[in-house]
Amino acid sequence: MISPSFRKGMLKERVMDLASQTTILPLLFGCLGIFSLFRLLQRIRSKAYLRNAVVVVTGATSGLGRECAKVFHAAGAKLVLCGRNVKALEELSRELAGSSQGQTHQPFVVTFDLADPGTIAAAAAEILQCFGYVDVLINNAGISYRGTISDTIVDVDRKVMEINYFGPVALTKALLPSMVERKQGHIVAISSIQGKISIPFRSAYSASKHATQAFFDCLRAEMEEANIKVTVISPGYIHTNLSVNAVTADGSRYGALDKNTAQGRSPAEVAQDVFDAVGKKKKDVLLTDFVPSMAVYIRTLAPGLFFRIMASRARKERKSKSS
Repeated sequence: MISPSFRKGMLKERVMDLASQTTILPLLFGCLGIFSLFRLLQRIRSKAYLRNAVVVVTGATSGLGRECAKVFHAAGAKLVLCGRNVKALEELSRELAGSSQGQTHQPFVVTFDLADPGTIAAAAAEILQCFGYVDVLINNAGISYRGTISDTIVDVDRKVMEINYFGPVALTKALLPSMVERKQGHIVAISSIQGKISIPFRSAYSASKHATQAFFDCLRAEMEEANIKVTVISPGYIHTNLSVNAVTADGSRYGALDKNTAQGRSPAEVAQDVFDAVGKKKKDVLLTDFVPSMAVYIRTLAPGLFFRIMASRARKERKSKSS
């Protein structure tokens, strides 16, 4: 027979459970609602920040650059599309203009080669002539590399560094004075996870991205007083033709889509992340899966372990190529 005190205890427990449920569930849904509202407000602020902003995108004709151009154009930005292939740039400009929904702007086209230092000053002047100023510079153009250090000629190292580092630095320096004069501007460097950690057989590429990270970190600190924002974005693998167009040890084209690259994130998805990061004025953004992100921390906290992992990776990659 159940005692009255036991019944009373059970009833009290059920009442407390019911009270907890009726309290926690509304609180949980309320928190989710507030979070969703916060994200919505952030997205609205991002679009407001970039609407009618003059945005320069290098390497705009393919891959991530092309998708960035689409996302920023859809948000109402005034685009300056940059690259080497004038025909492809003009086709993209017409495509964007034809897909306009609402009030958007006809993109301008500026053709130059980051590998040719002599063209950058003139290109910067032409960029400034398009709208009279630049709000956001997205340094996206780049080249990848595959090869062993011992087999790679120095001219290849120089070429990769010229395109991935010296070119963006020169363009940034050429456009920076106009930003400082207006005390307004935002410079974005599309780096790579390999700008934070190095992996075997990517020496020239990783070195160029490490240099990129260091330069733009310094620039961010120096430009704080001038109200110039600097964002470094470090993606992992993206499903583009970056590996196909990579240079090899002797300077020839790699011409193959790596397995990791083929399994990478879509350029459209990463472009949206870039847009969000710029809109939120983030300083440093890592766009990778869990394992590469952990590798960054392992490199810092347990370098010996990281070096053993990379040595093992190098052995496996050599073995797979020789088999």
